[in-house]
Amino acid sequence: MAKLLIFSAPSGSGKSTLIRHLLSEIPNLHFSISATSRLPRGEEQHGKEYYFLTPEEFRKRISNHEFLEYEEVYPNMFYGTLKSEVDRKLAENKNVVFDVDCMGGLRIKEMYGPKALSLFVMPPSIETLRERLEKRGTDSPEVIESRLQKAEYEMSFAPKFDVIIPNDNFDEAKEKAASIIKKFIEK
Repeated sequence: MAKLLIFSAPSGSGKSTLIRHLLSEIPNLHFSISATSRLPRGEEQHGKEYYFLTPEEFRKRISNHEFLEYEEVYPNMFYGTLKSEVDRKLAENKNVVFDVDCMGGLRIKEMYGPKALSLFVMPPSIETLRERLEKRGTDSPEVIESRLQKAEYEMSFAPKFDVIIPNDNFDEAKEKAASIIKKFIEK
């Protein structure tokens, strides 16, 4: 039976890097491509990292009930998981990996119960997050400040997740995550 692996974390916590590593190391893990109304960053491509939609397209899909979960993370900036994306992968007996915000992750966990494992990637500190976001070089200082304020709020949800993966040492984080995931999908 296919399983769902839900990753949530504040921006800059290393969640995406951890997910990329796990997808390359563990067989039959398949990434659920989220939809977003934000603009692509760097080399991101439509249909690869995200489905990039305009805010108007996103709202239309919301009204058509096409999302498993969605969130207006910042004003006019939506993120969501298309039902069709998940249904297709589950029908193919593929384990689905989600990279979603905290509220979306908790909603998916609630919907799928024991078929889903929710993992929260915990950054070492807000200051470390600031350094990572600045080093990434993709956001303005104002966006970074907004992300840091949101990060503090998101970190308060960590205890609601099945597992907290501390990411102050990436090698340890990826080993812990891989071990937990392998046990979960073998159940």
